[in-house]
Amino acid sequence: MPHRKPKSAAGSRGESVYAGLRRAIIEQALMPGDKLTEDVIGERFGVSRTIVRAALARLNAEGLVDVQPNKGATIAQPSLSEAHDIFEARMCIERQVLTRLAQKITDKDIDILEQHIALENKANPSDGPASIRLAGEFHILLAELSGNSVLARYVDEIVSRCSLILALYSRPHSSDCSINEHQLIIDALRARDANRAIKLMDHHLEAVTERALLSSTSEKHRDIRSILDRYAT
Repeated sequence: MPHRKPKSAAGSRGESVYAGLRRAIIEQALMPGDKLTEDVIGERFGVSRTIVRAALARLNAEGLVDVQPNKGATIAQPSLSEAHDIFEARMCIERQVLTRLAQKITDKDIDILEQHIALENKANPSDGPASIRLAGEFHILLAELSGNSVLARYVDEIVSRCSLILALYSRPHSSDCSINEHQLIIDALRARDANRAIKLMDHHLEAVTERALLSSTSEKHRDIRSILDRYAT
């Protein structure tokens, strides 16, 4: 068995910065257009600018951050056209996830999904950021249980980008509806009914897409230092 080198301290710190920023974006604590200053991030996470730059480059590759030469980094602001393209691609990918999953899902997998629904119910509505993150993680979990690591990676990335879209173009809605829709998808999978699961997912994602409406953005000052403090663990 080949010997694996332990992850370097710098690598571990870099992973923490990347994970913290990514979670802040997914939970909509950091919003589209927010400026990410390397010095501020480095100060909050206790790391060098080199480590911060590497984390921002990863987030840029995932479409979550825009990095412009000589202008720095900002949270990405997808256009409405991009938003429609992303949701269209997401629907195609998640249909394939359910087609594959319905063929191989086990009772243990169903239990795992039910446990996740329980977490969603517990977080809603008392913890807005956790509710947002858990809603997305349900879809990522479906992809992981499908057994296709490539699908899982794509779903992980596209769900994160959808969080940005909903932060930028959204209207108030009841997250109870999303949880109920998640439960119906599990029920269809329990019955090994791929067609019904796909129809339910289509309806679910269409409802999410319809909530992506243009809204006015707030000009209120946002204290990025305070936001990052919650994610610099």
